[in-house]
Amino acid sequence: MSISRRGFLAGLPLLLAGCASTVEQTNYAALPNEPFPLKTVPVENIKPELRRQEVAYVTPHAAGTVVVDTPARRAYYILGNGRAIRYGVGVGRAGLALAGNAYVGRKAEWPTWTPTANMQRREERYRKLAGGMPGGPNNPLGARAMYLYRGGNDTHFRIHGTNQPESIGLAMSSGCIRMMNHDVIDLYSRVNVGAKVVVIQA
Repeated sequence: MSISRRGFLAGLPLLLAGCASTVEQTNYAALPNEPFPLKTVPVENIKPELRRQEVAYVTPHAAGTVVVDTPARRAYYILGNGRAIRYGVGVGRAGLALAGNAYVGRKAEWPTWTPTANMQRREERYRKLAGGMPGGPNNPLGARAMYLYRGGNDTHFRIHGTNQPESIGLAMSSGCIRMMNHDVIDLYSRVNVGAKVVVIQA
C-alpha cells in the first residue's frame, strides 16, 4: 500500500468523527437495582427523534445548564464545546407551561407527588391526593424529579419522570416537563442542585 493511501485511511476516522453531529444513546436497558425496578425499553419502541442522543448544539449557556425547548418538545443538557445531550420531553398544555429561567432547587428519587393548589381547584380528583402520593410505579412523577425554583421559592414546576411514556413528545401536562424514566434518571445523574434551567416558549 502506498504511503499516500495509508495516510488517507489513517485520517479517515478523524474525518468521520468530525462529521458525526449525532451520537445515539441506545442504553434503555433494565434497571433492576432501582427501588421499583424498570424493565428494558426496546429502542425501536421509541421514535428516533425522541431517543436520548448526543448532538451538536450551539448555545451561549454554560455547560451544566438544562435548556427546555417547549415548542420542539426537547430538552438539552449542555455539555459544552458545541455539544449537548438531547432528550424528548412532554410539556404543559397551552397556558400552563413554565417560561423563562429557573434553577434546580432540589432533587428527589422516586418522589412523593402532591397536586398543587391550582390543580386541586381545577379538578376534584386531585383533592383526594392533598396529602400526597408516595413514590412508586403509579406515581406521575416517575423515577426522579428536579424541582425548579426562582429566587429561593418553589415554582411548583418540575422536570420529572412519568408513568405515561406515551405522553412524551406531546403537550398535555399541567405544566411540568415530563421525561421517560430512563431518560430522567440519566439527566438526574448529570444535573447538580443549583443548575440553571432555561425554558423557551414559542
